[in-house]
Amino acid sequence: MKLVDSQHGVVGFEQLSDFGVSWSAVRAHLAANRWQRVLPGVYSVFTGPLPRSSLISAALQYGGSWAVLSHRTAAEEWGMLPFEDASPVHITVPYPNSAISQPPLVQMHRSRAYRHIVAPTVPPRTNREDTIIDLAAAEPSAERARNTFVQLVGSTRIELWRVHSQLELRPSFRYRKVLKQALDLLRGGALSALEAEYVLKVEQEHGLPAGTRQVPFSVDGVVLWEDVAYDDVGARLTVRLDGRQFHTTSRIAFRDRRRDNAAELAGRSRLVYGWNEVHTDPCGVAAEVLQVLQRSGWEPRRKRCQNCS
Repeated sequence: MKLVDSQHGVVGFEQLSDFGVSWSAVRAHLAANRWQRVLPGVYSVFTGPLPRSSLISAALQYGGSWAVLSHRTAAEEWGMLPFEDASPVHITVPYPNSAISQPPLVQMHRSRAYRHIVAPTVPPRTNREDTIIDLAAAEPSAERARNTFVQLVGSTRIELWRVHSQLELRPSFRYRKVLKQALDLLRGGALSALEAEYVLKVEQEHGLPAGTRQVPFSVDGVVLWEDVAYDDVGARLTVRLDGRQFHTTSRIAFRDRRRDNAAELAGRSRLVYGWNEVHTDPCGVAAEVLQVLQRSGWEPRRKRCQNCS
């Protein structure tokens, strides 16, 4: 049956009924272990573990004709996040529809903005902008919502006007104000959660000047981009924000050594920070940046944050 093949071996009872298959026939296949029940009203015409494609088809059949992939599942389909075999398939339906989750296989969601969020893909899923908004809104705290939003928008390089349009189109939702502020950080050049943390917790909370972000420098005839530079305030200082715990390839390590050497030859100061320093000790990071800025003649216009010793 072409329908079953197109759904990766999964079929709903209503579909079977349309083809004249009775409930007694379904029970006979189940009793003979030729088929298996996957979800209420949804069956696979084979036994054994279900591959991801079959599980996705089963979840969509269970959700009904309006169901679309959303949240983490949509993010995986878009290539934003790695696949997780143990995670449930996330499905969204329009708000009036019923949405009863079936753990551990299916997590159901309802959306008042359904008509704005669906992309014309096969299988159907939420568009990239709304997938990110949904993931951020599902986070347990405002800080994690902001970081998830900035990280995903920055890494996928979605046009910011598209994200802004979707934020405006959607009805009120959790962390709406936080995500609009996060969009401003992205407009200012922060392309990762680490860069957003640096702007908020190091620069803004400590009265440091706003650095210029994503600054091009030529190294060995190749243009490389530095995260923050303070030339506009008279300091030849580069701050590099490294989200990796270690270099994953010798090519990246070589590039960064050449970038360091080029900065030294150009007489530039450079400071490098990772997530642990910026997130857990922003006061210490700010103190080091301030020391270099003051050495170049810049003086702070207000006191340090209340947490600074």
